[in-house]
Amino acid sequence: MAVHNVTLIRGDGTGPELVEATRRVLEASLEGTGSSFNWDVVEAGVDIMETAGTPLPPNVLESIRKNKVALKGPITTPIGTGFRSVNVALRKELDLFACVRPCKTYEGVRSRYEGIDLVIVRENTEDLYAGVEFEIGSAEAKQIIDMAPGKIRQDAAISIKPISRTGSHRIIKHAFEYAIANGRKKVTAVAKANIMKYTDGLFYEVGREVAKEYEGRVEYDEWLVDAMCMQLVQKPENYDVLVMENLYGDILSDLCAGLVGGLGVAPGANIGEDTALFEATHGSAPKYKNQNKVNPTALILSGLLMLQYLKEDAAAAKLEKAVSDVIAEGKDVTYDMKPVRTDPTAVGTAEMADAIIAKMRAA
Repeated sequence: MAVHNVTLIRGDGTGPELVEATRRVLEASLEGTGSSFNWDVVEAGVDIMETAGTPLPPNVLESIRKNKVALKGPITTPIGTGFRSVNVALRKELDLFACVRPCKTYEGVRSRYEGIDLVIVRENTEDLYAGVEFEIGSAEAKQIIDMAPGKIRQDAAISIKPISRTGSHRIIKHAFEYAIANGRKKVTAVAKANIMKYTDGLFYEVGREVAKEYEGRVEYDEWLVDAMCMQLVQKPENYDVLVMENLYGDILSDLCAGLVGGLGVAPGANIGEDTALFEATHGSAPKYKNQNKVNPTALILSGLLMLQYLKEDAAAAKLEKAVSDVIAEGKDVTYDMKPVRTDPTAVGTAEMADAIIAKMRAA
């Protein structure tokens, strides 16, 4: 029995309606357990830019630092110009170094594959996402160009890729600990060390060091990222927990989501030393805003990961069964989960949440 203080970030685009559906489902999952949620609702994203002057107001970070747990709706990231990603900023500010993204097959979700059960563990704070970039023609860019004569064109913009021993060790250690805690058999490190010998080479070096601590308990192997992409398409059943740097993790998590039916069923958790933020893998889909149309499954499954993090294991198991049953029946699901997307029997975001709640209460 516990009262869980959780920061609830509504997001923008379809975020608020997805968050509301997920909130109701999570509250229903705790019925009968004696536990409950105390939500601290805050706003972030493009919808508050005009009034707050920033997509990430200080009170959002303050709330998460106080509560140590947050559930976040999707937030829009403009491409090419404007502010950097709120999602990246949250991970950096709170040092949420591990992005955990399970990719699991649910009966009833259309996919070319069956029986997928993979977990991507992505380093969240380093790599090309560190935000160390220099514009074309800048003094810093020119200085770096001069440091590598003949290797970089004079009209190049430059991004720096930092990979540290500290960052590599804690993410790989997290992957092994996750494997132990969840009965997983193997951790696979993914990089491109044949080309980036110092950065990705360091990642593999640390991987081998950490693997020795778990010898006899968890298998360890390594794959180059391009070969790993082919392996996942051809033989996904051969893999279990995949650990990798930031950029590779961003790409491969979408690839693995595709194996199980798409981003609509792809949850995510961002974990730090004492703080965690849970969010769906997909974006904010602003063109569907306020239409009660989008699939809430990914955010609900992210809420399921939050229940597990909070040690509400019975509630998490009950919720997963309800989600699985609703999807398998195929009746009370959103348009994207129907065999034909124009199926008039498709239900809305709120109605799919209602069906999941009904399943839990009937259990």
